Amino acid sequence: MLDASSVLDVLRPVQDPELRKSLVELNMIRNVTIDQGTVSFTLVLTTPACPLREFIVEDCQKAVKQLPGVEKVVVDVTAETPQQKSLPDRTGIDGVKNIVAISSGKGGVGKSTVAVNVAVALAQAGAKVGLIDADIYGPNTPAMLGLATAQVSVQQGAKGEVLEPAFNHGVKLVSMGFLIDLDQPVIWRGPMLNGIIRQFLYQVNWGELDYLIVDMPPGTGDAQLTLSQAVPMAGAVIVTTPQTVALLDSRRGLKMFQQMGISVLGIVENMSYFIPPDLPDRQYDLFGSGGGEKTSKELNVPLLGCIPLEISLRQGGDAGVPIVVADPESASAKALVAIASQIAAKVSVAALSSH
Repeated sequence: MLDASSVLDVLRPVQDPELRKSLVELNMIRNVTIDQGTVSFTLVLTTPACPLREFIVEDCQKAVKQLPGVEKVVVDVTAETPQQKSLPDRTGIDGVKNIVAISSGKGGVGKSTVAVNVAVALAQAGAKVGLIDADIYGPNTPAMLGLATAQVSVQQGAKGEVLEPAFNHGVKLVSMGFLIDLDQPVIWRGPMLNGIIRQFLYQVNWGELDYLIVDMPPGTGDAQLTLSQAVPMAGAVIVTTPQTVALLDSRRGLKMFQQMGISVLGIVENMSYFIPPDLPDRQYDLFGSGGGEKTSKELNVPLLGCIPLEISLRQGGDAGVPIVVADPESASAKALVAIASQIAAKVSVAALSSH
């Protein structure tokens, strides 16, 4: 007898590979309909950027095709990003499901490039994404997102002033860069810094977001403390280069997040190797090699991916068109999209395993 319950029965053994639980038990299989020999249902993933989407669909189709009388299996794939658990001593942001910090031990490792491209890649996958440029002293994400000349407005809200974020490439952005002139240096002490980061968290009209990415200032200072003490974080990502000095600094940053009870989702090795534009099959390890892998093993955190150094990656940042938009077939764009998927998957696992 071909009916909805027999379809659910054969799908019961199919697991979400990240969560290692049955799709049926996780309520990820919905709206089963049968029309003669065609079985249709909705598969609700835990992130639009699911890295294993194709595998899961194939597993479902294989399972249902075992039933007698099934000629065709139609799977409609959607996603509902789970919300991180709330913490009693931290204040979440209404409508924002997951807050992820992108951090580095030292400057100049391409952390903003990673933050911008990961944000845009998540938006391309269909997620609702916001980006806070918390690098108050060097606010360069507006330029990288093509928003260098954007004007942001402030509205009067019920609880005081609310900043309207700028928007481009599918990402809502706030940055100190919008609030100062282009050549004006920011000369501030710590307490003022904390104030602006809190405003960027709580006094911005974010609307509904699956992910709020925070591009952190380098190092282990006031901004990191404020962020980790204010909001419930889904986790932190540490960006490093293969160089020994960068790796030493990134280890400090990693330890700091762990001490504050924030899970480190993994390490991203940027500038992993250089691909010359005239010889795309060659790779040169300008900054050494294997450092990210070694550190990830020693500290027991995943290596989320390695991004090569390509001239087009820098050009995209300078031109305000991130490489995942400008040149999606390039090696660095593919690496960044895969890293965004890894981050999304780990965030969902964290949210669902904590309930």
